[in-house]
Amino acid sequence: MNLTIRRAVPADAGILAAFNQALASESEQTRLDPDAVGPGVAAVLADPHKGFYTVAEKDGEVVGQCMVTYEWSDWRNGWFWWVQSVYVRGEVRRSGVFRRLYDHILDQAAKDPTVIGLRLYVERQNVRAIDTYRSLGMTEAGYSVLEVYPLPGEASLLQRIDE
Repeated sequence: MNLTIRRAVPADAGILAAFNQALASESEQTRLDPDAVGPGVAAVLADPHKGFYTVAEKDGEVVGQCMVTYEWSDWRNGWFWWVQSVYVRGEVRRSGVFRRLYDHILDQAAKDPTVIGLRLYVERQNVRAIDTYRSLGMTEAGYSVLEVYPLPGEASLLQRIDE
């Protein structure tokens, strides 16, 4: 498949927000608040300190995305890049789109001497995705992700679809 891999630009905000909404629906049966996800995507595109999106284009149309955010490791004196918001349009899945996105991000990380590794989190029941990530050489880190969300007194910006 002929793909162009590039950094996302502000003009991509609409498709990135739409992909994030589809991702939440498909992977977690969750509906994202469009009044939050749109500005959230725009914030990343406007501020490189928050992260960046990489997109895959086929025939000038965005067909896949990955977002990268940063975590400083004081133990290792370097940056982990967190691969997040992974989404590939249904009609091109299993055709190498994510592999190309991932390889591009891995290559960028390897060229930056301050980056020491890549990480991502995935829903435990998403076996197909886990198998894909393992096939790329990723291994389980031995950590569980815990959270407090929303913070006390705040409303959740997520809604289960079955509610």
